[in-house]
Amino acid sequence: MQSYTIGQAARLLGVSADTVRRWADAGRVETHRDEGGRRLIEGRALAAFSVEVGQGTHSDEETSYTSARNAFPGIVTAVKLGDVAAQVEIQAGPHRLVSLLTREAVEELGLEVGMQATARVKSTNVHIDRT
Repeated sequence: MQSYTIGQAARLLGVSADTVRRWADAGRVETHRDEGGRRLIEGRALAAFSVEVGQGTHSDEETSYTSARNAFPGIVTAVKLGDVAAQVEIQAGPHRLVSLLTREAVEELGLEVGMQATARVKSTNVHIDRT
């Protein structure tokens, strides 16, 4: 499973790295250290935490959010596979995006909970790019 640095997690959550460090120090999200001593957050833990943060009604600091060319980089928080169709949820900062796509597309992209992905929005359609 993919792990994320504090900086990567901050970008995905739409907050500063200092905020993620404070949350980790307070025990809100679990971290571990790699061989180089960097603090990492396991992908599934970050996915669950991003849902919690996204459902919150306040943040520790005032932040602004932007969508450059309607791209929402985030973390996959749910993948529901049907026989033909699939539903993928991404938490991008405070934004929860849901895309309905084919099961084949999900399998080709290898999408799973905890991995980084980008939701691209055009009109009423959401396209998922694996990053």
